[in-house]
Amino acid sequence: MRVCKSLLARGIPVVLIFHGAVCPARSAPDAGIRTSEQEKIDRQTLVARHNITLTRPDPLNPLSIGNGEFAFTADVTGLQTFPEYHEKGMPLGTQSHWGWHRLSNPGAYSLSGVLEEYDVAGRKVPYASDGNSPKGYSQAATWLRANPHRLDLGRIGLQLKKADGLAVQIGDLEKTVQTLDLWSGRLSSRFEVDGKKVSVQTVSHPARDILAVRVESSLFEQERLTVSLAFPYGSLDWRNSADWLNPDRHTTQAQINNNRAEFVRILDSDRYYVTVVCSDGARIQALSQHQYHITRTDGDSLEIVFAFSPDRIVEPLPDFNEVRTAAARHWRDFWSTGGAIDFSRCTDPRAQELERRVVLSQYLTAIQCAGSRPPQETGLVCNSWYGKFHLEMHWWHAVHFALWNRLELLERSLPWYQSILPAARATAQMQGYRGIRWPKMTSPDGRESPSSVGVFLIWQQPHPIYYAELCYRAHKDRQTLDKYK
Repeated sequence: MRVCKSLLARGIPVVLIFHGAVCPARSAPDAGIRTSEQEKIDRQTLVARHNITLTRPDPLNPLSIGNGEFAFTADVTGLQTFPEYHEKGMPLGTQSHWGWHRLSNPGAYSLSGVLEEYDVAGRKVPYASDGNSPKGYSQAATWLRANPHRLDLGRIGLQLKKADGLAVQIGDLEKTVQTLDLWSGRLSSRFEVDGKKVSVQTVSHPARDILAVRVESSLFEQERLTVSLAFPYGSLDWRNSADWLNPDRHTTQAQINNNRAEFVRILDSDRYYVTVVCSDGARIQALSQHQYHITRTDGDSLEIVFAFSPDRIVEPLPDFNEVRTAAARHWRDFWSTGGAIDFSRCTDPRAQELERRVVLSQYLTAIQCAGSRPPQETGLVCNSWYGKFHLEMHWWHAVHFALWNRLELLERSLPWYQSILPAARATAQMQGYRGIRWPKMTSPDGRESPSSVGVFLIWQQPHPIYYAELCYRAHKDRQTLDKYK
């Protein structure tokens, strides 16, 4: 309300709408805030105003779908068909909060080997700073910083051929139109190759790490269109989560039965599982140990469901229509509950852009920052800091869930803090402090990453207290107190 009155004092008309009620504010000097329970936000119209439509490829703007734990980023074809085009912009990836890889540790490196003592208030305090050497980090610190690192779970794209048999390049696409429908969570892509239409629908399951795809085109029958699935090794690159140059360093075990395949992915001591189920008439073929094609020649449509998991997949997989229906129900419920603000009555020229950012920020954080662990700074799209998360950023990425009355999305990640309590308490004791010392740059195991800067910072320390306070404000009961005390 203070913000609203400040705007009014400067002569800026404002309309605020909270939880379905309209709060029009008059610009007169004595303006107040009044509400009308009879006037509700048309939430679908509000959200639909900000659906994203692309009519040409853009290396900086691939679109993503996901469920908070898992996200898939696609180019203008609706899949990851032209990854090289996006490498210098915003890369394409398939990432999750559980998908990590760790190289073998030949030096038996541990945090104790990179500790340096500093004078703090008259006593010696150890920090994992690796001596802050001008020559850069030691081998031990370099390994500890980069491991574990987040893993790209697999690349799913189209293989397209022109009439002359040459591979289609991104510049060969014609009449491209791609729309992200926020209300249903569905990504719809259309384009033409040599005048032949291709339509792709891509959707993510709201509760399982499943991607469902429907592709329609006469190019199937002409054997000019297939769907590809490829698996990379884990990458030590600061930004990229996929290494395509070392196929001999990982293993893909495949069991293929016509239109169904089960894959076991083994990368050093880590493994995960992928199951692929296609519609009738499809065929899955191995091109190499890590690359597979899905084809059909007796029809113009193909539906595929890709399921990813850290554990062997035993549950039956839903088909494309079931995933699409579940996603539509989920996103309708998401947008229909919690807080909402409608800026459509504001006359200030900045209002539309502010509303766009409010809506799209809610979508992006819901698909990338609402998982079982704190998110990395760049969510589940572009890898950064080896995919590790910086705990001070958890506040920025997740506190808003509680403030928009979606506390459950914040609470998904809070048990992780409880899981690393022993390690965080041990760090505090080692440094001579009481209580808990949370790590700054870390990964699922909660180990601090060596740093010439990060290990000294403490701005992440009060955040779990703040999260607990938000939970208690929403649920003022003894159970909440006991859970977070």
